[in-house]
Amino acid sequence: MTSIHLKYLAVNPMDLEWGLAVNSVGHQEIGPGADYPPSNHPTRYLFSPERGRILSEYQLLYITEGSGVFSCETFGRDRKLPIHAGNMILLFPGEWHNYRPNRESGWKEYWIGFDGPMMDTRVSHGFFNRSRPILDVSFHDELTALYLRATEIAEMQQSGFQQALGGIVSALLGLAYHYDRNENFIESNTAKMVVRAKMLVNENLVTVTPTSLADELCVSYSSFRRIFKEYTGFSPAKYILNMKINKAKEMLTNSPAEIKEIAYNLGFDNSDYFFTVFRRLTGQTPLAYRTRTQGKRI
Repeated sequence: MTSIHLKYLAVNPMDLEWGLAVNSVGHQEIGPGADYPPSNHPTRYLFSPERGRILSEYQLLYITEGSGVFSCETFGRDRKLPIHAGNMILLFPGEWHNYRPNRESGWKEYWIGFDGPMMDTRVSHGFFNRSRPILDVSFHDELTALYLRATEIAEMQQSGFQQALGGIVSALLGLAYHYDRNENFIESNTAKMVVRAKMLVNENLVTVTPTSLADELCVSYSSFRRIFKEYTGFSPAKYILNMKINKAKEMLTNSPAEIKEIAYNLGFDNSDYFFTVFRRLTGQTPLAYRTRTQGKRI
C-alpha cells in the first residue's frame, strides 16, 4: 500500500458552517521491524512513541492489518491498551495520546483528521467519549473505500471538496458506531431476540404488549426490557407506541377512516390518549397531520 499523507487542507468559514471540516487524511503501511512513525510522516503530526502528542483536532484511525498498543491521558499514560486489526481509534483534541504498531507485526493504518460543531455535538450526546476510544468494527471494504475516496477528493481539492469530505467523515462515524455496537452482540443471542421481538410487534401491533413479547421469547420481562433497550435505544413499551403512531400516520394519509376509528383499530381504548401521544411524538394533532399530508389547505 502506497504511503499517502495529505495535510493543511484549506478550511473557510462556509466549510465550518457545514458542521465538519477535514484537516488531514492519509494512509500508510508499516512493515514488520520498520521504524514508526516513518521518516516521511507529516511534520505537523509527527510524534515519537516515547513522548506521545496532543492534537488540536479529532482523528479517526482504522487499523486493517497487524497489531499494536495505544495509550491516552484518560486511562493513564503508562497503561498500554492492545490494538488489533479491525479496530478504529478515535483521538480527541487536547488529549495526550500515543500509539504504535508492534515491531514484529507492523500494521496498515488509515486516518482522517477533522473538527467542527457537528462532532462536538456527537461527543456531548455520548455517541463517542474519551472513556471508550477504541471501537471494534471488524473488517469492511466500505470503510477502506471511504478513506481512499477521501484521499482522492483531498488530492484534487475541487470546489466544495470540504463538504464532500464532511459527508465522508459522517459516514465513517456512523458506520463505526453501527459496527462497534453490533460487534458486541454477535456472540450472544441478543440480536436474534430483538429481531424476533420486532417481527412479533409488526405481526401483532394492535394486541401486543411488552410482557406478551417477553412471554413469547421465554425470558423474564426485566431481562427482556434491559436487552431490548440496550440494543434499540427504546424500551419495549415506547417502541410499540412509536410503531403504532407510525401506522397511524400511514392511515391518516392514505385512508378516509375517522380519527377515532383509527385510534380504536390500533388498540387505543381512549381517543384522547391517542391524540395526546400523537401530538407528543409528532408535534402536531392527528387532524393537522392528515390535512397537511393529504395536501389540503388548513
